[in-house]
Amino acid sequence: MSTSTLTETAALLPAAEIERSYQVCRRCVMDTTDPDIRFDAAGTCHYCTDWLKRVERETAAGNPALSLSRLVERISRAGSGRDYDCVIGVSGGVDSTYTAWVVKKHGLRPLAVHLDNGWNSELAVDNIRGVLEKLKIDLHTHVVDWEEFRDLQRSFFRASVVNIEIPTDHAINAVLHHAAVKHKVKYIVTGGNIRCEGIYPRSWGWYNLDLRHLRAVHRRYGARRLKTLPQISLLQFGFNTVVRGIKTVPILNYLDYSKPAAMQFLEKELGWRPYGGKHYESIFTRFFQGHIQPRKFRVDKRRGHFASLVAGGDLDRQEALNELAGSPYPDPQMEADDLEFFLKKMAITQEEFDEWMKAPPQPHTAYLNNGWFFERAPALKRWARRIALGN
Repeated sequence: MSTSTLTETAALLPAAEIERSYQVCRRCVMDTTDPDIRFDAAGTCHYCTDWLKRVERETAAGNPALSLSRLVERISRAGSGRDYDCVIGVSGGVDSTYTAWVVKKHGLRPLAVHLDNGWNSELAVDNIRGVLEKLKIDLHTHVVDWEEFRDLQRSFFRASVVNIEIPTDHAINAVLHHAAVKHKVKYIVTGGNIRCEGIYPRSWGWYNLDLRHLRAVHRRYGARRLKTLPQISLLQFGFNTVVRGIKTVPILNYLDYSKPAAMQFLEKELGWRPYGGKHYESIFTRFFQGHIQPRKFRVDKRRGHFASLVAGGDLDRQEALNELAGSPYPDPQMEADDLEFFLKKMAITQEEFDEWMKAPPQPHTAYLNNGWFFERAPALKRWARRIALGN
């Protein structure tokens, strides 16, 4: 990275981060824009060091116990006699689309579930419909009540917290669990994977399963009752996991998964089309990650995504740094169009938006939460990880 780029980056940092001299990891691309980053004597950050350990422990590349054939056999056996043997979440993105192909290729009978939160791009809808038709996979789409959901999203904006995607992510988890319970399915198969998503600083977000937190934010700033939003409490999640035996399995960890190779395959074989950024199949996510987070919270989520790809050898480090020196948006006109669309759909004025952007960021802990469950119980974390891996 050039000296001029470093200077420009430092100019965007809060005072507390400027006092700490700017540093970027020598192995990946994580840097001191994350206040929690730590470096060893060689200038390597703890994120990619931990990531490599997780790859060895939690993916088939390093752990022979993670056998895809045995996993498929368990899923098939558990679903014997039922219409479906697993539930998969689909968004139109690379990982979830490749997951749909993997489960179908290995003879499983999935029900695809999609949450329509009102922000899908036309490309995402086309990708979902086209791929599932070719794979002959049934689709259940849950469409949210827009007025209710908009009120919830607006409440998270007013709360000034960094993870405004919690309403969507929580509802997705809830819909997947509800579908699994309804169809008596024991496995929820996801496209989440360490190779592409293993590096994610805590300062960038909060736990989307924290229903207490979601309700607390909405009580403070919302104006409508949450009558129809799909929800799942920790108690319900635990009951589904322990009593009903529902397991959530990131199946791509059982493969030698390469995102660039997956994209090429999907384009060639299934007519899938790329959308220009991770999770940019959603207009809301594109605007949130490409405009709001960099300006209000000094967070560029591409950095974590690129760091994982660089550490895994799927992306050249210098190429990643060059990308990070540019805008998260594919082009300025798209950013301007998305801003206009965002304001209209959220029913807020430019002045209201500007005022919110200037408001000081607030930690998620400023609102009621169940963070103690996620952060202060290592034994539960290890248990949850074993459950997720299907072991």
